[in-house]
Amino acid sequence: MKPFSRMRGRQLAALMFLGVFVGGLALTPWVLADPPKPQQDKGKKSMQVFYLEIVTPEVDAVCAVYAKAHDITFSEPVAGLGGARTAAMPDGGMIGVRAPLRETEEPIVRPYWLVDDINAAVAAVEKSGAKIAHPPMEIPGYGTFAIYIVGGVEHGLWKK
Repeated sequence: MKPFSRMRGRQLAALMFLGVFVGGLALTPWVLADPPKPQQDKGKKSMQVFYLEIVTPEVDAVCAVYAKAHDITFSEPVAGLGGARTAAMPDGGMIGVRAPLRETEEPIVRPYWLVDDINAAVAAVEKSGAKIAHPPMEIPGYGTFAIYIVGGVEHGLWKK
């Protein structure tokens, strides 16, 4: 390594930056601390994604990547779920990958949160300022779903 007096400006600046950066990390114990754990109210249920819907024009490609990466198998298209190919999730839920159902439907990943009372949940999210994009609708053999939008993000509710 060259003595400081023989280093060029950029080399010296880079070395100084590295020293400040590494030294700064040593002075910030929060960087090494355990991340905070999510709070859970005792006696209350936690949120559970029951159905994770992925809408994409490349259904087979997405299913192939997930199948290889996670060693899972997807079903053939399920008509009742808009032609989604599904796979089980470890917590009892499922993932569904389907093509857009209309020309204007954009690719999206939409979690459907499991609820005990879908009508009460829809009323609660609407009262909280969410826009109901699809009212509750039963899918025979699967349950009842609804879709709402809040913060520019689509979410779903699901009642088994």
